Amino acid sequence: MTEQIRLEVGDTAPAFSLQDDAGNTVSLSDYAGKRVVVYFYPRANTPGCTTEACDFRDAMEQLNGSEVAVLGISPDKPESLAKFREDHDLNFPLLSDPEKETLTAYGAFGEKNNYGKKVQGVIRSTFVVEPDGKIGVAKYNVKATGHVARIIKELD
Repeated sequence: MTEQIRLEVGDTAPAFSLQDDAGNTVSLSDYAGKRVVVYFYPRANTPGCTTEACDFRDAMEQLNGSEVAVLGISPDKPESLAKFREDHDLNFPLLSDPEKETLTAYGAFGEKNNYGKKVQGVIRSTFVVEPDGKIGVAKYNVKATGHVARIIKELD
């Protein structure tokens, strides 16, 4: 097994171009010069992922007021992401990474504990990419509930 990547504050955010839920290509470079929350979640329409996505949805006015964009990334296919967006009226881009290349580049895919067993999977993680392209916040193994409020505090 290869060494698992862990990004830290000050690292350059890995570039990516992924399909959104409508089949459009979205790149991190589309947000150059802006602050972006990039969060990784295991699977659309599961309880924890729904809680986290709805918390981001409900905080968008506050985040946009601070000129912060949000991108959610999972290994789901665009069709699943479209249903997730529709089911929960999500108001930010959901990106598909079925090959898990971006997940891996951010250290958001790898070995984790799942009910006491070591498994390979998505590690719920959140990053704030600063306008200069550097990581300003890096959080791994986050809990879905209350996570968005904690990130907002770190943005101030």
